[in-house]
Amino acid sequence: MLFQELDHLPLGLLDTPAAQLHTLLDRPTLIHLPGRRAAPLFVTVLLHGNEDTGWEALRALLRDYADRELPRALSLFIGNIEAAKEGLRVLPGQHDFNRIWNDGDEPEQQMTAALVARMRERGVFASIDIHNNTGLNPHYACINRLDAAFLHLANLFSRVIVYFTKPDGVQSLAMAPHCPAVTVECGKPGVGGGVEHARAFVEAVLHLDHFPAHLPAAHDYELYHTVVRVTVPEEVSFGIATPERQLDFPAQLDHLNFRELESGTRLAMAAEGAYLHAWNEQGEDIGAEYFERWEGGLMLKREVMPSMLTLNESIIRQDCLCYLMERLPPVEG
Repeated sequence: MLFQELDHLPLGLLDTPAAQLHTLLDRPTLIHLPGRRAAPLFVTVLLHGNEDTGWEALRALLRDYADRELPRALSLFIGNIEAAKEGLRVLPGQHDFNRIWNDGDEPEQQMTAALVARMRERGVFASIDIHNNTGLNPHYACINRLDAAFLHLANLFSRVIVYFTKPDGVQSLAMAPHCPAVTVECGKPGVGGGVEHARAFVEAVLHLDHFPAHLPAAHDYELYHTVVRVTVPEEVSFGIATPERQLDFPAQLDHLNFRELESGTRLAMAAEGAYLHAWNEQGEDIGAEYFERWEGGLMLKREVMPSMLTLNESIIRQDCLCYLMERLPPVEG
């Protein structure tokens, strides 16, 4: 089995930082803990090995409950322990643990299918996937369905809510048919109160008895829709403040996150022939609808709001440059 399943916390686990988990756990691990309400909250941490806020939050929470009963059962999945050992998002040659929660024949996809089935059998109450990101972003919540329970769950974490359906290999999409599910983005690891925010959020959901049937008030949240995922073509060289590259992004690129950018905003200096992909929800490259070259720059052709812009060139190459979003009106009942 690619993962193990336990009904207890191994001795010393809560004293162990993410980079040392491999000394106690030899593979991804699902841990079931009892609580006053039987339907469990499912929480996943360390799907990316360098994003340790989720693990630090759960360590803190479970230490606080060491001598008392949890208000609700908790099923905790600790993901990419080997990448955490090296402080990396994913090891070379590994599948990204946040892109394997879809149908397929890969062993990792069979693992996540077994995890989803196990949680369905246990009557899962809700699902939380905790992440960090590498650029300057506010703390925000991501959902895949626009209904009352999902919106209430997300709104418990942040008034900034992002709706998306691609990429389709993420945990929240896999869990959405079975319970309200959310991905929470807690800023950069180790900064901005991410651990405290994630810990308080998980505890709040553990205390919930049910989700309201009515929609949240329109003034309580801001809703955005991810419309494209932007990637740099393999054949195009790029860098941050590196004018010798085909695409030269500014040194403060990530300061553009969650800012509504006007048409004509320059994203990069661009050599002749340099371009970006923009993948829509149907998997089509519609980059020509979003970007154009003008006076040596790569410019936006329409008003959008980016998220997850980062200065980390490895992450840009491994995953993407950013996502582009458009504001949605509040959901109406």
